[in-house]
Amino acid sequence: MAIPHATVERVLEENKDHDCSEGGKHVCVRITAIADLPTRFGDFQVVAFHSPFDGKEHAALVRGDPLGQQHVPVRLHSECLTGDALGSLRCDCRDQLEQALKEIGKRDLGIVLYLRQEGRGIGFENKIKAYQLQEQGLDTIEANRALGFRPDERDYEVAAHMLNSLNVRSIQLMSNNPDKIADLKFHGIEVEGRIPIVIPPNPHNRRYLETKRTKAGHLLGPSSGVEFSEQLDNAGADEAPPSPS
Repeated sequence: MAIPHATVERVLEENKDHDCSEGGKHVCVRITAIADLPTRFGDFQVVAFHSPFDGKEHAALVRGDPLGQQHVPVRLHSECLTGDALGSLRCDCRDQLEQALKEIGKRDLGIVLYLRQEGRGIGFENKIKAYQLQEQGLDTIEANRALGFRPDERDYEVAAHMLNSLNVRSIQLMSNNPDKIADLKFHGIEVEGRIPIVIPPNPHNRRYLETKRTKAGHLLGPSSGVEFSEQLDNAGADEAPPSPS
């Protein structure tokens, strides 16, 4: 099952008239193309979004037909060139992306939003500068602050608009980051539950993951030893997402 061809044509036609002319002032996305995307993780459709707000092109990998659906498993993934494309072991980004695609690829319905927010929103060049500072002893949060940034510069309003453009009524968020839940809810997305996605550390990213747990509040703990598929089956709408602080 996928988004039917007739629905694809209707969505694209509707988005032709979607006014993003004030994108410099207000977050706005417009669906510009939808195509089939067979992958090693299963068959998806890829939806291309244009955002004049940040001048970037974002993507959604869609399994099934999410339009008008509730309880949709959704992964928000921020771009990581070093991890996603180059296989860096300094983070767990590629592992999380592949795990999410594998699990959603087994289901009848789900979405992976791929957001062009490299380096927690500070960009590729600054991320590499942060790596240099980490090699001098700073952790990821300290390095960002030393460069004049907040620990996390990402904003998920674009993700919320992408979900609204796909007419998704409610989601179960595949994440360990409570800030994502709070931010999506702030922007009007109904988050019914959280699906943990925990990757075992390796020697190169152990401190990175520990910093996320102790300083950024990511929900990484004893459950990290549980198989992800088992967590996926056991987590859901009965797990209340944390409230924004």
